[in-house]
Amino acid sequence: MSHPGRPAVPATAAVRAARDFLVDHGTDYDAAVAGFAWPELEEFNFALDWFDVVAGEHPDRAAVTIVGDDLVARSWTYGELARRSDQVANHLRSLGLGRGSNVIVMLNNRIELWEAMLGLMKIGAVSIPTSTLLSADDVAYRVEAGGAAAVIALSSLADRLTGVPVGVLRIAVGEDAAAGALPFDASLEASDSFEPDGPTPAGDTSLLYFTSGTTSRPKLVAHTHVSYPVGHLSTMWWLGVKPGDVHLNISSPGWGKHAWSNFYAPFLAQATVFVYDYVRFDASTLMRVMDEHGVSTFCAPPTVWRMLIQADLAQLAHPPRELVGAGEPLNPEVIVRVRDAWGPTIRDGYGQTEMTCAIGNSPGQLVKDGSMGRPLPGYPVVLVDPQTGAVSETEGEICLDLSQPILGLMAGYEGDPAKTADARRDGFWHTGDIAARDTDGYLTYVGRADDVFKASDYKISPFELESVLLEHPLVAEAAVVPSPDPLRLAVPKAYVCAPAGAALDESEAARSIFAHANARLSAHLRVRILEFVDELPKTISGKIRRVELREREHLRIAGGEAAGQHLERDYR
Repeated sequence: MSHPGRPAVPATAAVRAARDFLVDHGTDYDAAVAGFAWPELEEFNFALDWFDVVAGEHPDRAAVTIVGDDLVARSWTYGELARRSDQVANHLRSLGLGRGSNVIVMLNNRIELWEAMLGLMKIGAVSIPTSTLLSADDVAYRVEAGGAAAVIALSSLADRLTGVPVGVLRIAVGEDAAAGALPFDASLEASDSFEPDGPTPAGDTSLLYFTSGTTSRPKLVAHTHVSYPVGHLSTMWWLGVKPGDVHLNISSPGWGKHAWSNFYAPFLAQATVFVYDYVRFDASTLMRVMDEHGVSTFCAPPTVWRMLIQADLAQLAHPPRELVGAGEPLNPEVIVRVRDAWGPTIRDGYGQTEMTCAIGNSPGQLVKDGSMGRPLPGYPVVLVDPQTGAVSETEGEICLDLSQPILGLMAGYEGDPAKTADARRDGFWHTGDIAARDTDGYLTYVGRADDVFKASDYKISPFELESVLLEHPLVAEAAVVPSPDPLRLAVPKAYVCAPAGAALDESEAARSIFAHANARLSAHLRVRILEFVDELPKTISGKIRRVELREREHLRIAGGEAAGQHLERDYR
């Protein structure tokens, strides 16, 4: 059954005007940046005032297509998903949930995730998307820290809810719900005619996201009904996704990037969210699926791009029109390999859980390999010297000028006004990331402020060294950290993972990698120590935890351990 849709309201028209402006200037960077203005909204509900309106206009257009591990595809139209989310909204309301109810959503890439997110929006509840990989302790922490009134989770994850207080509702998705859990499928009996209890204030909280915690305990980021839902106009423009496109983003639910590219940006563009829900990644199968289903825009994290270039890229007969990467900076070697095989250039982008895409290489513009691009429409990006606090034209911390409106920036860190105030100090939003700007305005990522270190009084960017190491065929992943040194203060040490299945003679591999790096790096930047490891420590969202490797180095030095170390001086 299609959905009759809801009538557009002034807020819908304002968002549509901003969206259409960006679509009309999709490849004109200067005009888009100069002419774009965030819509001024006092009331807005993305599910009611945007998704349902689109469903009325394009009821039969695929909103979500999911290809399972068995390669069987199923699609749900805008009309079907609008109707189902009405049922879910009515059901959740009947359970006592409503405006201001915080709800953990712990689902994988199945249609109930989109149904639940839209349904929660319609009743004004607050979604807390959460990874299905979390432990029971992690879930208990998030329930408490997030003040959750309910948890919507896969029935197969019942053991992860053992620490959830009895008073918290448990709603199970899937068969064999545990005792005490309410079946999500009961929503199928609810009315498919939903009436909101009033307009939704734009500044009300809609989403709470836990950051990935690369250096500390995860922080709780609060987004309003406009900061992500409308703020992702910048992400839509960076992705280059247009009405009718089929957009594939490889990302796990529970993290901000999933909302970026598997929810808000494609729906703002009136495109199709395409998901390949594989159990184990296989580059060849991924390319086959992309060909069969006509994927037109494709976003993937650096880890996936690095695995793709180890396969025969020629297997993809019809490459997507737009290719983008995000999550961590993408190394130039990967960009070159993909461009040579597919034609389009992977365009890097930058943002945080706290904001939408703020910097990017936009469609139709010159892409400088290694650069993450220029500030996107609506984002007043400045570089601030971390020592003096002065704005720099060349290098500094990536900040946002808060004297200008920035719709895509979070409301704050939930329950932590001191941390929010610190991030917003001196009239800037501080990202904690360092970048350099060239004369054309392109920004190149240098590293996390915590990751950049000094060796013999020279500043070292781990990313710069890692990019060189990753060009070597025996390096699948690399992380560079400072190793304490009595003479130089610190020297660069690389933790290296070899490609899967590689037969490795460590001594010969180390000799080859050192020679490769020394030929491409200035003497003061050279990697001095190398250690092969089976895997690098990462957050659940896949970001390398260099802080853990730094701590490991300090403990190794303190304990006098040298096993497994390959020293550059021994291979000269």
